[in-house]
Amino acid sequence: MASFAELTRKQSIALVAGESSGDLLGSRLLAGLRERLPDVRLHGIGGEHMMAQGFTSDWPMDKLTVRGLFEVIPRYREIKGIQEDLRDRLLADRPDVFVGVDYPGFNLGLEEQLRKAGIPTIHFIGPQIWAWRGWRIKKIARAVSHMLVIFPFEENIYRNAGIPVTYVGHPLAEVIPMQPDMPAARARLGLKQDARVVAILPGSRMGELKHNGDGFLAAARLLKQRESSLQFVTPMAGDRQMAFFLEQIRLGGYEDLEIKVISGQSHSAMEAADAVLVASGTASLEVALYKKPMVISYKVMWASYQIMRHMGYQPWVGLPNILAREYLVPELLQHDATPQALADAMWHQLDDHAQQQRLVHRFTDMHHALLRDTSRESAKAVCEVIGSRAR
Repeated sequence: MASFAELTRKQSIALVAGESSGDLLGSRLLAGLRERLPDVRLHGIGGEHMMAQGFTSDWPMDKLTVRGLFEVIPRYREIKGIQEDLRDRLLADRPDVFVGVDYPGFNLGLEEQLRKAGIPTIHFIGPQIWAWRGWRIKKIARAVSHMLVIFPFEENIYRNAGIPVTYVGHPLAEVIPMQPDMPAARARLGLKQDARVVAILPGSRMGELKHNGDGFLAAARLLKQRESSLQFVTPMAGDRQMAFFLEQIRLGGYEDLEIKVISGQSHSAMEAADAVLVASGTASLEVALYKKPMVISYKVMWASYQIMRHMGYQPWVGLPNILAREYLVPELLQHDATPQALADAMWHQLDDHAQQQRLVHRFTDMHHALLRDTSRESAKAVCEVIGSRAR
């Protein structure tokens, strides 16, 4: 039986998102929770989208934002220290539930410790065990009380492993309109209506900018040589990223490209574009939902790549291709991602009108398959976990 203190205290839900895509996804969950639990305390680690829903972030989210097996090493002590401090706070505060929003390297370890201590744990967005790291399913079974998944094929994977699971649809399928409005997006960004526009998205993390930025800029230069009227737009996730990318432009002598570098507004950049050069990750799915042709690329440290390439067990890395189970759009990774190869692939995406129409149809079907009321579905699942604990 619950004590008087437990019955009278304010409900509390703790969440952790470690990067901008998780912040956006987490904010959709929080919007649904606010409808059901208007007075609940929401705290942990998150970004500006989550904070706009009344969330209190106990640490700046960018303290956690790093990618790559070896890139994390210099930051390991700092990130581990944050994880341990947060764990101790949560063990003392005893939230009604903990929700890890993606970011499995940090969240699964934390969830395992919290669940062992009797705090229910939910993981929102299943780790991509269907792409690589399949051995994680055993750790997930120990760490997670309930899994929320955003791709329909994931339900059977977790159910077969004995992990309670709910398919909630992909939040981005709700946020992104079924029919993009290119003229309106160009007007918002001050881009010419009659020019061809290429959006360049080298990534939201500093490490991604370091490894992808210069190659993407060099590819843009080659494209500009083919068509001098091309316009380029690049959204940056934060002030640090903006300063770093502008320095890459200056040091590389790319000022003549007149790239429009904007703060945030990544969706407007995608919507305004004729084609997109994008780093592999959630952004590639966003581009697909905007029904745009694209080239997916990615570079990491050499040592990280050697490990990651041997851990994968399917041929695709880009989410649109994984969902389609075929190479709908080109993927150029690591040593294949030369400026010339990127430019050639992008030119094909810009110039092949039959391919563009095919992608519109395929990406529209993909959009419908992922569309659910994710905010309410995920909030309902969280509240059911809380309710089962109270019974």
